[in-house]
Amino acid sequence: MPQMGLLIFFLVTILLLDQTTGQSSSPKARKHNKDDLKTQVDKLWREVNSLKEMQALQTVCLRGTKIYKKCYLASDGAKHFHEANEDCIAKGGTLAIPRDNDETNALRDYGKQSLPGVVDFWLGVTDMVNEGKFVDVNGMVLNYFNWDRSQPKGGKRENCVLFSQSAQGKWVDEVCRTVKKYICEFLIP
Repeated sequence: MPQMGLLIFFLVTILLLDQTTGQSSSPKARKHNKDDLKTQVDKLWREVNSLKEMQALQTVCLRGTKIYKKCYLASDGAKHFHEANEDCIAKGGTLAIPRDNDETNALRDYGKQSLPGVVDFWLGVTDMVNEGKFVDVNGMVLNYFNWDRSQPKGGKRENCVLFSQSAQGKWVDEVCRTVKKYICEFLIP
């Protein structure tokens, strides 16, 4: 991280030198150069913030696992659905949402490895807004479902979805206030 600060200092210094050496003496030209410098500094800060996000994502991937274009990180504790999702959001992700059989298998394997003995964990899937219309936690329509036999069956009472290890990654709807372990997912740009 000290290298990042040095890089920023170096880039800002180059920009300042470039601006001052090419600076015209007229007030209008100085105003224009000042605006250009501000634009360039703003651009640099956006790039620095992007690099910080990438570094944070790499840290998550190192602590968890990288599969396809996602990183998964298992929870340390158990929470009810809303707390689990808020925790994932605070870390920069969401609750895990498998989008196909390959992701389901990868998530099942990671869950067994990182949460040994855990029978099921929360997924980022719910029908809280419209009963029977399951969407991801971002409100996006799902094109993939992996329901266990006779699921979903909870009606208006069971609106949140579990990933069942004992059913080989099948989904089960559950009461959202139930306390469960969870896995966060982070998309890799």
